[in-house]
Amino acid sequence: MKEVLVETSARHIHLSAEAVEILFGKGYQLTNKKALSQPGQYACAEKLEVVGPKGKVKASILGPTRPQSQVELSLTDARTIGVVAPIRESGDVVGSAPCKLVNPENGAELELTEGVIVAKRHIHLTPEAAAEFGVADKQIVSVKINSERTTIFDDVVIRVSEKFAPAMHIDTDEANASCAFGTVMGEILA
Repeated sequence: MKEVLVETSARHIHLSAEAVEILFGKGYQLTNKKALSQPGQYACAEKLEVVGPKGKVKASILGPTRPQSQVELSLTDARTIGVVAPIRESGDVVGSAPCKLVNPENGAELELTEGVIVAKRHIHLTPEAAAEFGVADKQIVSVKINSERTTIFDDVVIRVSEKFAPAMHIDTDEANASCAFGTVMGEILA
């Protein structure tokens, strides 16, 4: 059986270095609050408001900075703020939904003309783990979530890199639908 840890990826923001300076000030460094399961990734102490035409939600920032700012919401979050966010792999933001980012501490604002997506469910694997599971980068698989509400997710993309730690990421809507709370494993069905 090919099992992988299933983690819930709650709404979050990735910022470029330029965006950090606009929202927090020149030379500002984000505060590493907690390491995440993916090596080198961390949750920051700072939070921002993600504002759309119908409302706003507060979201955590994940570090380190990236070349391009990006907001990852669930479909429920996107509807709440009134944006139509496409389901995409992280980093694929061209033509995605716009929003405004607001720092509630200092009132600084940044308009994003694109960058709001719903992250496509995916599995991070090292090359060794991918070989062990018999899957390849960008392959699409199905995964059975073994929980109180067993669910099979289709259209799960495999992402392979030396920089990854094995884990499947789903958003809060998907976690709630499948009761994927606490430590939950997913079986890769291929």
